[in-house]
Amino acid sequence: MSRLSNKIAIVTGAGSGFGAAIARAYIKENAKVILADVNLEAARGIAAELGDNASAVACDVTQFDQVQAMVRHCVERFGVPSIVVNNAGTTHRNQSMLEVDEETFDRVFAVNVKSIYHMTRAVVPLMREKKDGVIINVGSVGGIRPRPGLTWYNSSKGAVKVMTKSMAIELAPDGIRVNLISPVMAPTGLLKDFMGVADTAENRARFVSTIPLGRMCDPVDVANTATFLASEDARFLTGIEMPVDGGRSI
Repeated sequence: MSRLSNKIAIVTGAGSGFGAAIARAYIKENAKVILADVNLEAARGIAAELGDNASAVACDVTQFDQVQAMVRHCVERFGVPSIVVNNAGTTHRNQSMLEVDEETFDRVFAVNVKSIYHMTRAVVPLMREKKDGVIINVGSVGGIRPRPGLTWYNSSKGAVKVMTKSMAIELAPDGIRVNLISPVMAPTGLLKDFMGVADTAENRARFVSTIPLGRMCDPVDVANTATFLASEDARFLTGIEMPVDGGRSI
């Protein structure tokens, strides 16, 4: 039997990058998946590729009413979600902490942190009724081993790290597991902002030289980890952080 048979999943930021890879992996394991993304056309493109067990929904995760509507769509289309992946994220450009304006700071924390608060309020009451659920938050190696230039982004992911552990403790009596995946930089749409310089082969090589396993993260690496954490293979794991970073955080 496939690892996620009869499971219903919500993946945010599913129109590209890690989210799209996770959605593909979950469909492969026979889950039904809601692909939530602020870019509806991108999410629809992935959903069309994945077939009838995938459904795309426009969702700005910083707005509770949109998160709530997306969860209602999930319940109406497939049923109560048993897996939620809080993957949607953003960053500011790699630069001095003093050069990041307040509007950008607020956006980073709204997308990376407050979105999890909104999702928790929307899905946990449903999961509690079933005494079952898996929540996977996507953090960053920057929340483990921060470096200059991404201070406020790193801080947002540090907040997600503590949120994950606190959520895991509070929700354990309800049979809800909460875990964290912390990837290193990957060739996604945020790469240029993370690097703060032109996305050239030379600049990529400079960054890759800091990763012991000698390459960037592939979205499939994150998808494989998210599949494991959502499955019964991880049924006794909660409150843990899994760095998917090729040894970068050592």
